[in-house]
Amino acid sequence: MSNRELKFFQALNEGLDLSLQHDPRVYVIGLGVSDPTGIFGTTKGLAEKHGPKRVYDIPISESGITGIALGSALVGMRPVMTHMRFEFGMLAMDQIVNQAAKWHYMFGGQATVPLTIRMIIGRGWGQGPQHSQSLHAWLAHIPGLKVVMPATPYDAKGLLIASIEDDSPVVFLEHRWLYNIHGPVPTGLYRVPLGVPNLIRSGRQATIVASSYMTLEANKAAMQLASEGIEVDLIDLRTLNPLNDEMIFESVARTGHLIVCDHATYTGSFGAEIIARLVERALGCLKSPPQRVALPDCPTPTTRALANYYYPTPQHIVNAVKKCLGKPIDDPFKNILPTDFLDVPDQAFTGPF
Repeated sequence: MSNRELKFFQALNEGLDLSLQHDPRVYVIGLGVSDPTGIFGTTKGLAEKHGPKRVYDIPISESGITGIALGSALVGMRPVMTHMRFEFGMLAMDQIVNQAAKWHYMFGGQATVPLTIRMIIGRGWGQGPQHSQSLHAWLAHIPGLKVVMPATPYDAKGLLIASIEDDSPVVFLEHRWLYNIHGPVPTGLYRVPLGVPNLIRSGRQATIVASSYMTLEANKAAMQLASEGIEVDLIDLRTLNPLNDEMIFESVARTGHLIVCDHATYTGSFGAEIIARLVERALGCLKSPPQRVALPDCPTPTTRALANYYYPTPQHIVNAVKKCLGKPIDDPFKNILPTDFLDVPDQAFTGPF
């Protein structure tokens, strides 16, 4: 592996650039993809390099444009459709859920839909209830869709290339707080297989399962726990659908405790699916009730006074682990100061992960 480091957004940009070079059927389409800022830098410079016929902006007509991308995929192209917010993609749900996800099945496997749909999820100051949701569980529920959520620059590039080369429709979800983290990223084309989770840390006292941005929060919690002599397995799902859960079962069989972290609201979250699967198959391995760390069942607030008590912190995850282990827990908000604002990126996450 190369020792060079890229930021998350640079890794995505390089993955798109290499995919455009590698396969003339690939094109990038979406609101803002050819703008100077290039969607947080992820598409910056691609239109100038590959031309306006392969990287181009769209009218504000999400359903129609997603339908065009879907149609082009059905006749052999490999479009990368970008919605700058998940909520913008919601306007194209019929095309995504009722069309793209169904064609391969309805036509007896004779039709493929190599369509990659990028959507940005997660919180950010001023985004409020309508522009900061993480509704990945919606899409993971749909047979025929693959759902990918990278947490590191290495995975961002490798999973994106693998998604573009996949013959199924893939929804590729990027948490906005990840764009400025950095880490090692090899040069050239490489693929991270879809449906393979990643063991971030190893320990024998508890199992933490997370995805996307919550993997970073969980890693911070794991480091705090390690300083107190508690070592945990930390599993980054990377892909929600297909979901390979064998690593989770094997880990919980050793640790006996499961904590699932999700940056979505509590009820119906994907964390509940992880717990349900474990209870169905390996209930006897559990030494304590599984714990779920998620957002409260409330629309996302915008004001600092509410936001500071809305988002789970690493201390929430630490508390969940300690609860499983029968240890005392702390107030998760005790160290939050009036000057803090938890709706802006944690500066600790601008470093390597």
